[in-house]
Parts: sequence; C-alpha cells; structure tokens
Amino acid sequence: MIDLKDVSVSFHLPNGRRRTVLEDVSLHLDQSDMAYLVGPTGSGKSTILRLLYMDLLPDSGVAQIGEYRSDLIEQNKIPYLRRSIGVVFQDFQLLPDRNAYENVAFTLYATGARRSEVKSRVLKSLTRVGLSHKRNSYPHELSGGEQQRVVIARAIANDPWVLLADEPTGNLDPVVADEIQELLVSLHKQGMTLLTATHDYRLVKSYPAQTYALMNEQIVEIDPETL
Repeated sequence: MIDLKDVSVSFHLPNGRRRTVLEDVSLHLDQSDMAYLVGPTGSGKSTILRLLYMDLLPDSGVAQIGEYRSDLIEQNKIPYLRRSIGVVFQDFQLLPDRNAYENVAFTLYATGARRSEVKSRVLKSLTRVGLSHKRNSYPHELSGGEQQRVVIARAIANDPWVLLADEPTGNLDPVVADEIQELLVSLHKQGMTLLTATHDYRLVKSYPAQTYALMNEQIVEIDPETL
C-alpha cells in the first residue's frame, strides 16, 4: 500500500522563513490502484512522490510505501526501498553516451543485479515498452516519446510493484503523450500500482482513475470530469 498520514512538509526560504507545502495531509492507495495527483506547479505534487521514494522525509506525520515507513527506516535501507519501486521523471535523465540497452542495464548493475540476469531483464523491459528494436540506439537518435519509453523500461527493469510517474508526458506533444499514457495504463492493467503527478488534465479525463488535487497545502479527492 501507499499511505500518508497527517504529513506536513515545509522548506527553508532564502530570507530565513519557511514555506509550508503540505499541512497534515493524508492519502491511501492499495496495491494495484491507479491514481493521479493534479495541481499547479509548486502545489506539492513532486513533494508527494519524493516522500514516497524517501528522497525527502516529512516534518511530521508518516509516509509509508509497502513495508517501509519514514519514521522507522534507516538510511542504509532506503536503496532497498528504491529497488522495489519504479520512478519515471519528466526530464529523461538518460546517459547520452550509452544506448538504450546500456541505459537500462546501468540501473540494474547499480542496484546489484547479477550479470547473468541483466541481459534477459533489459530485453524484457525494452520489449514491454515496444523498443526492443531500438536497443542499440543512443538517446540523440531517439524521439522524445522513444526516450521516455527507455525511461519507463529502466523504471520497470526490477519488476517493481509500484510505478511513480512525475509529469511523464510534460515534454511531449499530445499524440505522443497519449501513447506514453496508454503504455503506463497497460502496465497498471498488468497489476502494477500507478501514481502519476500531472498537470495535463486532458490525459486525466481521457484515462480516468482516482484523482487527488493539491490545493491550499491539502489533498482533496475530486471527480476528474470537473477539471
């Protein structure tokens, strides 16, 4: 499950004050759920995801993903948490000097995968995102949509139970954005929990699911048709 309970987060400002982003918010998703986080830039969508992969710890309250709790986790356990989940970012963050196969394999080696497993897992991931035929292509040889598919292949190479997507279609035109969203939805239908932070309300309406809006430092469940 994914669970936030009474979570508050604030950040220091250059003038010495603090800006509150989240104030006593709660959110619960069960395994195999699909949900959206919507809201304007700066509303806290990325903050929620950072709490879940524990790049950020709350000022108060508890963030939990699977068996890992923010109030109990030790620093040396955070890499194990991140191996069990997948994260997709808007800015592809691909290594420019490595081809698609090597970009996915690099992540597996970094998480301690055995060399004997890497080839089959990379090829499986690239096949799942429809890019096995581009495995030898470098990022500059791929379109924006293809680059994002490599990012998704990299995120699912460890067979995570949950995929966290932070504005995964933000840099893509509408047609390609639909293709990427359809890919994410297909992964959800295969049993993967999917939580997507987005400001693309068109996609939320086209591929409806539980939808939570961040406003005034709070999370509110809304009907996506009202967006």
